[in-house]
Amino acid sequence: MKQIVIISGKGGTGKTSLTASFAWLAGKNTVVADCDVDAADMHLVTAPETLEKRDFFSGYEAVINPETCVGCGDCVEVCHFDAIEPEGEVYKVLPVECEGCGYCARICPVEAIEMKLLKAGDIFVARTRMDNLLVHARLGIGSDMSGKLVAEVRKEARQQAEKTDVEYILIDGSPGIGCPVTASVTGTDYVVLVTEPTLSGMHDLERVLKVVQNFGIPAGCVINKADIHTEMAGRLKAFLKEQSIELLAEIPYSSVFSKAINAGKSVVEMEDPGVVGRIKKAWEIIIQRNVEPEK
Repeated sequence: MKQIVIISGKGGTGKTSLTASFAWLAGKNTVVADCDVDAADMHLVTAPETLEKRDFFSGYEAVINPETCVGCGDCVEVCHFDAIEPEGEVYKVLPVECEGCGYCARICPVEAIEMKLLKAGDIFVARTRMDNLLVHARLGIGSDMSGKLVAEVRKEARQQAEKTDVEYILIDGSPGIGCPVTASVTGTDYVVLVTEPTLSGMHDLERVLKVVQNFGIPAGCVINKADIHTEMAGRLKAFLKEQSIELLAEIPYSSVFSKAINAGKSVVEMEDPGVVGRIKKAWEIIIQRNVEPEK
């Protein structure tokens, strides 16, 4: 089993559209993991039918029992997050402000404060219209546990892949270089970088490549909208060559990306030979040259 992660240094490069296309091409031979948990949208083009759903718990939240609280105010004095306020003669915790550190519970003289495990989201296992499994998640409102949720999504995806004996796990990672990206990349076999020929595209490609190189994972790159700025595209190619990163494809700008999203389809299901052919070729390169499963 090989794990392929698709990431980008910035949003809007076509990362998810590319991942959905790879998922279509791989078919039942893959499990797809949507690890862009802060803005999951793979379900928009895969039409998943939920098979399993479970709660994701991470972190703690302080809860004050009003019947036990004596209104001493010790908890207010030690809370660095202003998460506790008076409610009549006792106190209550503001859930959105609470960081779950537990200091208030430690100093409460009457043990009126309980640290409760916090539900931070939901994890789903679904069957897609592409005849493969999709593991995706919904992060709870205000939750900052996206990195941990990504790790759980990947763990579930691996278990599903082992259970169904597929050859690939396709991971749609988050944009940027934060914790969700690190959690998406760690332990994978190959990274597909998606960028665009703009100044921000170049800058963010350089940043995310440093993350990948820190893990020592082989990588290739797709330049999307390659014809909107040919000079910058040339600079991107020179940079990739300098860094020994294989150029997987140069995809021209095309409205087929937005049309595919509106139709609830992957790009390779649309009629655009120029774009579709390049995406298919990129997938062939990934399989044949880089991440061919062990026999």
